[in-house]
Amino acid sequence: MNAPRPSAPALDRRAFLTSALAVSTAALAASRPSAGAAIALTGRRELFVDDFLIERLAGAALRLHPPEARDVAITCDAPWEGNTSAYYTVFQDGDLVRMYYRGSHHDAATDRATHPEFTCYAESRDGLTFTKPKLGLFEHGGSKDNNIVWTGEGTHCFAPFRDPNPACPPAARYKALAAGSTRIEGRKQSCLHAYHSADGVRWARTRPEPVLTAGAFDSQNIAFWDAERGEYRAYWRWFDRDRTDANGAKLENVRAIRTATSRDFLTWINQADLRYGDAPREHLYTNAVMPYFRAPHLFIGFPTRYQAKTQQVEPVFMSSRDGVNFRRWPKELIPITAPKDRDGNRANYMTRGLVQLPGRPRELSVYATEAYYTGTGSRVRRFTFRTDGFVSVNAAQAGSLLTKPLVPGRQPLLVNLVSRGVTRVEAQDLNGRPLPGFSLADCAPLKGDFLDAAVAWQGGSLAKLAGQTVRLRFELNDADLFALQA
Repeated sequence: MNAPRPSAPALDRRAFLTSALAVSTAALAASRPSAGAAIALTGRRELFVDDFLIERLAGAALRLHPPEARDVAITCDAPWEGNTSAYYTVFQDGDLVRMYYRGSHHDAATDRATHPEFTCYAESRDGLTFTKPKLGLFEHGGSKDNNIVWTGEGTHCFAPFRDPNPACPPAARYKALAAGSTRIEGRKQSCLHAYHSADGVRWARTRPEPVLTAGAFDSQNIAFWDAERGEYRAYWRWFDRDRTDANGAKLENVRAIRTATSRDFLTWINQADLRYGDAPREHLYTNAVMPYFRAPHLFIGFPTRYQAKTQQVEPVFMSSRDGVNFRRWPKELIPITAPKDRDGNRANYMTRGLVQLPGRPRELSVYATEAYYTGTGSRVRRFTFRTDGFVSVNAAQAGSLLTKPLVPGRQPLLVNLVSRGVTRVEAQDLNGRPLPGFSLADCAPLKGDFLDAAVAWQGGSLAKLAGQTVRLRFELNDADLFALQA
């Protein structure tokens, strides 16, 4: 049997890196307006996770907001699970919140695994606590009364998602990438295989050949359908090697993240290393990238920063408008001191997933691991963000924000805002003059906690200015502005 054809990075390295850089540069250019061009909002929600809308700040700055710790959602202490259960994937699916993870256990006395790795499944109606259904699919310890959904190759980091692609056949409504091995030119190397399922429980490999071969893959490697751009996108682990600084000195090889796109989930193109502007080179293990469901043109991610000397891990936040170039924040989202058992070896990962639970419109739930290598089973704890509340324009006292030129759509200006003092908004022309009826004095004052407050002026709503090019000036007073929509 012939070896599968290597993917692009197995070809000439210099040519590939040149191609990847070109893809990265082109994607960044496509994500930003050209010089002097106005940003068309067309009813789209924009989060202040970066400076995309910002022309000038005075007395204000972008501020990262960490999530708040809640209760433990699941403990993986069944005989087929254990204290090295890991790589959790969580997503909303109708009335269910589904969770997939690796079941494994490490015996400290023998320094060995006590059983093979399994892919396990749990579910929840409320997202607060998860149950483990007895599926009857695979045997462990002489019984099939367990929640195992996959055994053998691929169980180390099996990462499913529900595919909303309108063209997706029902038999492949759920898809996953998982690590395996293959042979290329007679040599064994790691790879990613594609899997599919009709019900999210019974899985099959989509084809014998791998779909990606350039990477490390010994971590959570995820994919999803990008409805905004009509394509699948994957993110996986990679080693960033052989780079030099401006003086030609060799830089440290680091664990990194690579991405690619696909139309059919099998052929992956546009492979590119993620770029982070002037952020420092750091080891990044899992990536947890996803489109943000309230603003699907934005990608957010919770990559795990790895400290090689201590083997401790901590999740951070990043966002992107093209899927390749990310703004990555230096401060950890969840410190190793958060509630308990997070300061050990690889004990503080974010899971892949963000859900808005029933009856909780003001918060978003994420999940993070603890107690790795500890006791009988690792745990997953729920944490909550404010809705849209990853980053804000923060003014501790009096401050202002002036936007770049914008073209509003045919709806009122809505803001996600916490204003402890009074906030007002002004619509200006490109020369900085307030438009009649839309000055600061014409604006109804905003004070309080709002997810979607409609800004009102004496001149009416911003919908009256639809199609015109304007700048918005926010006068903030002890306030956090998270998002706007117009």
